[in-house]
Amino acid sequence: MADFVTSTHRTKWIFTPQDIKHKYKVANYRAKQALEKYGTTRMEVDIDGSFSYAESQNDAKDSAEKRPKPLKVEEEQLLRAFYEFKIQDVCDAFKFPRKIQATALIYFKRFYLQWSVMEHHPKDIMLTCIYAACKAEENHVSAEELGKGIGQDHHVILNNEMLVFQSLGFDLIVYSPYRALEGFISDLEEFCGAKDEDQLVALKGSLDTARIEADKIMRSDGPLLFPPGQLALTALHRANAAHSIFDFERYLRSLLSRYQPAHAISELTGSINAIDSLIGKLLTPTSKDVKHVDRKLKSCLDPGSHDKSKKRKHRSKDSSHEAIDIS
Repeated sequence: MADFVTSTHRTKWIFTPQDIKHKYKVANYRAKQALEKYGTTRMEVDIDGSFSYAESQNDAKDSAEKRPKPLKVEEEQLLRAFYEFKIQDVCDAFKFPRKIQATALIYFKRFYLQWSVMEHHPKDIMLTCIYAACKAEENHVSAEELGKGIGQDHHVILNNEMLVFQSLGFDLIVYSPYRALEGFISDLEEFCGAKDEDQLVALKGSLDTARIEADKIMRSDGPLLFPPGQLALTALHRANAAHSIFDFERYLRSLLSRYQPAHAISELTGSINAIDSLIGKLLTPTSKDVKHVDRKLKSCLDPGSHDKSKKRKHRSKDSSHEAIDIS
């Protein structure tokens, strides 16, 4: 695998917080414009990756009061957070290794830097990102098997595959914090002089906790803002706060003196604190939390769905159950 320093991950896919906010706003505005022009935000995608907005709907244009309300940027964020958590759920259900989960999450995050959830439903893109991650990490699972395992149409997965690849700029090699974590733990065995069984078990326990912390980091904006080594160090820092096995600051100084002597420790601790802050703001919405937003999204993608939903409610109380829980 190529080195992170020379990778497209570093040169093309690490942004500032302002960059990310701008990209979300641009995508949201474009979808709103489409809603005004066409009466729907739905994009029709061909298997070759080509796409177009749905045919113009004159009645929707003529009656603005009947036009669906677009999602706000904050509502899009809520839906993305919901489906990022679902990516981890699906990967756990299939017992995929963490590297596949991480790759799928990074693909999903990068995709929605280019697009609004109003243009491409995140449930569909989520599945395609998992499928693409399995391919990229050489742990192939067929689209049929993936679709069947979660009760979804595998043709949707395949139909969006080229669109996802194009939206990623075909930059499919990504870096996550898990590999770096393994390296840091090995390094810590020497740093701590861990020789007896108790010390080694304690470090292993710290690694297990750090992996859980890294899972949280992967659902934040961290992977779009910081290199994987810094994400891994933050996970290790949080794990050590729970286990208190070693002097973390002294270990950071040791790392910098050996590998990056030109870097000031204040710069590294600043990044770690920033990532730690992202975890504190992490959203983990439930199906109930996103139910209203999902209804709005369905109205944007299919303006007739609102009326159909009303009719179903008269027929059955169970109709209020949204098919949003992919598990």
